[in-house]
Amino acid sequence: MTALDTATPERLEPWEPWRADFVPAAIVALIMLGLYAVQGFSTLSDSHGDNDSLLRLVEVRDLIAGQGWYDLHQYRMGPAGGFVMHWSRIVDTPIAAIILAASALTGSMARGETVALVLWPTILLVLAMTFIVRIARALGGEWSLLPALFVGGGTLYYIGVFAPADIDHHNVQLVLTLAALSALVAGRGSGSEGFASGLAAGVASALMLAVGMETLPYVAVAGLAAAIGFLVRGDEEAHRACGFGLGLAGLGIVAFIGTVPPDAWLAPQCDAYSTPQFTVALIAGVGLAIASGIRSLGKTLLSRFVSLCFLGIAVGAITVVFFPQCVAAPYAGVDPKFQKFWLDAIEEAQPFWKLAMKDPAMAMGYYVTPLIGLVILALRVWRRGAARTEIIVAAFLGAALAVSLWQVRGAVFALPLAVIPLVAWIGSWRERVAASVRRATFKMVLAWLISIPFIWHVSAAALVGAFGGPGSSKAASAASCDTPGDFAALAAMPATTVLAISNLGAPILVHTHHRVLAGPYHRNVHGDLIAFEALSGTEDEARKIIRDNDVGLVAICRGNGETAAFQHWAPAGLLATLVGGSTPAWLEKLSGPTGQALEIYRVR
Repeated sequence: MTALDTATPERLEPWEPWRADFVPAAIVALIMLGLYAVQGFSTLSDSHGDNDSLLRLVEVRDLIAGQGWYDLHQYRMGPAGGFVMHWSRIVDTPIAAIILAASALTGSMARGETVALVLWPTILLVLAMTFIVRIARALGGEWSLLPALFVGGGTLYYIGVFAPADIDHHNVQLVLTLAALSALVAGRGSGSEGFASGLAAGVASALMLAVGMETLPYVAVAGLAAAIGFLVRGDEEAHRACGFGLGLAGLGIVAFIGTVPPDAWLAPQCDAYSTPQFTVALIAGVGLAIASGIRSLGKTLLSRFVSLCFLGIAVGAITVVFFPQCVAAPYAGVDPKFQKFWLDAIEEAQPFWKLAMKDPAMAMGYYVTPLIGLVILALRVWRRGAARTEIIVAAFLGAALAVSLWQVRGAVFALPLAVIPLVAWIGSWRERVAASVRRATFKMVLAWLISIPFIWHVSAAALVGAFGGPGSSKAASAASCDTPGDFAALAAMPATTVLAISNLGAPILVHTHHRVLAGPYHRNVHGDLIAFEALSGTEDEARKIIRDNDVGLVAICRGNGETAAFQHWAPAGLLATLVGGSTPAWLEKLSGPTGQALEIYRVR
């Protein structure tokens, strides 16, 4: 008998006892908040290149200032007139609400923003920890509770998406993914209990779609879990499947009406919630509800199989016939130059092999524990049979790992999902130690150690360092222009259009009243290409582009990684020329505070 055979999972009721999971999860989240406080909430004053959180704050400010609910234009970035962002107001709304409430209490909008930047990620952290604890209980029983708190908290701290000032949508998406998984493995699948848990999973899945397309694989896994559960178990899972379908379709309708402007209802967008996603959610949800809710359709295995096959064929046919563009690669239509010089350089969009070559230590931290988690789940299934909870957790974790192999951003989901089988495994060894099983203590300690991503990261970094391998890409330059003070001199100048690298686009919008051409967003292709041509072109080419686009200032940051990339791409271009100390006659270098990383040039 092995440790995997001794775990005693506790089949949870769908809503009780929530307090037993919420209270310890909240305590761990508050401890993590205390760690950030001891560090002086450094992420509030240094963005560490988190452009998405900065631009989200700009978007929230615009909403508070009166920009229309359906108007997602970013007017201060890109060519004249700006561009339409693909993000969702669903994330903007709670942040704006916190800012308004806190500013009313403190009398300061700046203080209100600070409160929101700390409170919103903390709320999400509490929810994420609660769901991790709850799912771990369902898989590993009471013995997994303590490991879930420590390993879960450590993993969420490691991935960093719940740090103060991190208001990007990835933390929201992770919480919704965990919520859907928690609902799918909770309680019985029949009766009102099954319907309620399925409804919760469907609502969470619809919200995932509405927030962003990154979670499409997990929505698909959730839908398949509900459908296959109904196919295999029939009446035992019929109510959960019906609830899931109604939740997916119902919230899908609400999200479509609430976030998509009426004049865009017939305008399909593949990178944001719009007609294609809404249509699939509606048909799949209603179809699953009908198939599982009408008893005659679910009476036999064959009838369930036939009805679900028809539903799958219908959804697939509608997607291929009416929205074929959304079946292609996500960036298939993007300008090749933009693909080469921007998308290929975004760290979170890199495949596993590129990360492994560039930063082996980070690759170990991101990929080892998810692989171990999948092995543990496979062994549990092999020794116990195809238990429902193990299969569903494995499906979510497998999807997240596959996404992370394609794009590193998937690790944000794979690492927390891996915590669940890992802590169930640790819990089984804890149970054996309590039973005084020989040699169990050493194996339990080993299980603790290899379940923590940070240990793999640090160990790999030490090993790579000893053999002279590449260092960590997280070691950013101290002069990379990530703090508000770097933009103080720029903020004091009259409003104009600023030419700068894309990494400085969002910081300039947050810390100044200027507008910019470039920002690392695929919908700003035109603005980014204008900036690229100017910064990589000759002095004469750059001067013409600057004049044609009413650019008043040029800003450079020597310590930013993108600046070094431009020097490599275009060693004779304008940016490389300025970094080299040569200033064209039509630019005037302005003096700033001593030691300021951002250098500013006025167009004569």
